[in-house]
Amino acid sequence: MKIVVIGGTGLIGSKLVTLLRARGHEALAASPNSGVNTLTGEGLDAALAGCDVVVDVANSPSFADDAVLEFFTTSGRNLLSAARRAGVKHHVALSVVGTQRLTDSGYFRAKIAQEDLIRASGLPYSIVHSTQFFEFLGAVATAAASAAADDTIALSPAFIQPIASDDVAAAMADVVLGAPVNGIVEIAGPDRFRLSDLVRDYLAVKGDTRTVRADVHARYFGAELQEDTLVPQGAARLGASRIGNWLQAQAPDSRLR
Repeated sequence: MKIVVIGGTGLIGSKLVTLLRARGHEALAASPNSGVNTLTGEGLDAALAGCDVVVDVANSPSFADDAVLEFFTTSGRNLLSAARRAGVKHHVALSVVGTQRLTDSGYFRAKIAQEDLIRASGLPYSIVHSTQFFEFLGAVATAAASAAADDTIALSPAFIQPIASDDVAAAMADVVLGAPVNGIVEIAGPDRFRLSDLVRDYLAVKGDTRTVRADVHARYFGAELQEDTLVPQGAARLGASRIGNWLQAQAPDSRLR
């Protein structure tokens, strides 16, 4: 089976391409560097020729409201149009658990727009909603710190159920190789924490002395969170990796052992 992975050189895309190839499939890692640009349409028709499944794991280079909306809508329209021309049998996209509950955020409004385009495309599809990746905890801390006036970082105490990128890629591979669900598949990590507590633990492991303060009004990429905004609402596929083990590996001295 020929599978084209848009964003195939990124964190999830590169892992997914490796898994699909290991299972005996022809997986193409498509990105602007390989001559495939979903924003301009360059290289899309050639890449999707004879393609059975297209997977979109690309992300916007900018989280600014206008830029991220332009990225996901333009890229989405171009990719879906090319997929229809190529007769693609399954369109798979990676999105975020809680997207529909985060409409105060420009980023998540853009993801909603992307998902709406997929649903309206007429193509068989599966949308995978993932919780936050372990590997993105640093970016969460950085984003919150940018709004701080001192060394105290305000973060919501809402629940979070982070997942390892390896587990995301494994779940994506199963969805890609399965039948279209024409709906949403939710995936998450096995353990649930308070966001403020987890980032506090992450900073401590990294030797960062900044203080984390729980604040129910602290915004998460522009949106105020309810307790369950970032966690699955029903049954979800759970990853096997424990974040405690991952945190231990982030300690500065762990690389010397």
